Amino acid sequence: MSEFEKFFEYHMQTKHSYFSVRSFPNRLDWDNQPSAFKSYPNSFEKKELDVEKHNHSFIYYIAGITAKKTYPGVEYYLRVNPSAGALYPNEIYFQSRNNDDLEDGIYHFDIASSSITLLKAIKDEGIEPLLGLENQFDGFLFLVSSIYYRSSWKYKNRAFRYCLLDAGHILGSMEASSYAHDKEYEIVYEFKKQELNSLFGFDEKEFFTSCLKVGKISSNEVRKLELDIPTIDGSYYFEKNELIEKAYMDSLETNSCKKQTQKAIFNYQKEFFKEIILKRRSIREFSKQAISNTQLDTILDVLNQAISSDCDESVEIYYVANRVKELRPGLYKDKNLLKTGDLSSKAGYLCLEQDLGKSSAVTFFLTTKAKNYQAAYQKAGIIGHRLYLVANYLGYGCSGIGAYYDDEVCEFTGEYSQVLYALAIGN
Repeated sequence: MSEFEKFFEYHMQTKHSYFSVRSFPNRLDWDNQPSAFKSYPNSFEKKELDVEKHNHSFIYYIAGITAKKTYPGVEYYLRVNPSAGALYPNEIYFQSRNNDDLEDGIYHFDIASSSITLLKAIKDEGIEPLLGLENQFDGFLFLVSSIYYRSSWKYKNRAFRYCLLDAGHILGSMEASSYAHDKEYEIVYEFKKQELNSLFGFDEKEFFTSCLKVGKISSNEVRKLELDIPTIDGSYYFEKNELIEKAYMDSLETNSCKKQTQKAIFNYQKEFFKEIILKRRSIREFSKQAISNTQLDTILDVLNQAISSDCDESVEIYYVANRVKELRPGLYKDKNLLKTGDLSSKAGYLCLEQDLGKSSAVTFFLTTKAKNYQAAYQKAGIIGHRLYLVANYLGYGCSGIGAYYDDEVCEFTGEYSQVLYALAIGN
């Protein structure tokens, strides 16, 4: 077996190369552009979020709309969480139990209207049994789903990668909102996803990828929830992609997971941090200015903080220091210099020849050899979200780059692995 044969088949089938991006360019069908919003009918009760209320603010800071951009014939609504191509392929559902200012129930976050839709009120029943919990859970149980055509409309077969990365960014924004609102969280990847897909009335267009718990287990018994809600098309246009649907099924089960019980330790000034959450943007070009080595150390400390979950896969962080004061230019991993010299042009080339990777202060590549593909990819998204926030907090810009020459990145780092994400920071 070769080094690459042990990796996830879908990942190997969706790699970019110098040849592939020129031979199979994406052509967008603007007449069939999917909607980026899902809403349930008005027969379901909607509650507008009031950010003056603590728990409402907690929810809004996860994925609320923060700005609108208008171009000829097109409007983009920007959110707390970034998304490749502003396509936002993910939806958020949650169960609330014994939370102030919220009725106990199952909800959908209707982002377009900055409201939450009550799908069903609950008492002693809930989704806990499908998450491996024997008793009622007091607090929030969030579920993140993907409507994959929103992404495959543009990114074709590679879209499952973007769905997982964007889901990771949502988990990262949940982490940030938890910190800002003095809550603790744990991510769950091992749960009965297919049963929950069926329970929520999903067809093949939408599927759950992760869960996040905020709260604590109680001593009260819980009954399994029955939920009778209609199947709602969250994209309005749809083209089936069998490769993506197979990739989801092939990566559904978790195996030999390692639990991470440690908590992240952040030292942000919380009110300013909340401003950063709302102001976060993806930078489009850098001015080639340097950052300090001390600031890079601060950034790396944030990225390497523990991520509490039931399936903590190893994600390696390589970075090309292009412009860092008092640090030799080159390729690094764990602060160890692997290759020396001005590698900025190489970093830009690897990022599909985008200037962002070349003109940045630092360009990052996240990789893994993990078997639990969904968990590893979403962890990369969480790390990416941390990088956005800490860079913005320090006054720098950040841009996530989901497209790169996979095999050439591996050759560059010297490791046969699955490349998950590239990101660049700077002024």
